[in-house]
Amino acid sequence: MPYLVQGSIDDHTLAVTAATAQEAFAKAIEWQVAQKFTDVSIYDGIKVYSIDAFSLAMALLEIAKTVEATAEPALKAKEK
Repeated sequence: MPYLVQGSIDDHTLAVTAATAQEAFAKAIEWQVAQKFTDVSIYDGIKVYSIDAFSLAMALLEIAKTVEATAEPALKAKEK
């Protein structure tokens, strides 16, 4: 799923598409920290996130995947 990173600098809005969440997050951080963009956001096709909200959403997704992966062997063992 492509991600759209958008930010403003010198009263101009720029946007770039990233193929992965990791690439989008890296570009957003680069723009905000190194290049002093303002209003940097990441759009995932459904919702627009600030950098901190996007990092939280991705962290929660990784936690959910880890819990699910950990639970699957336990559920299979119970079925036997």
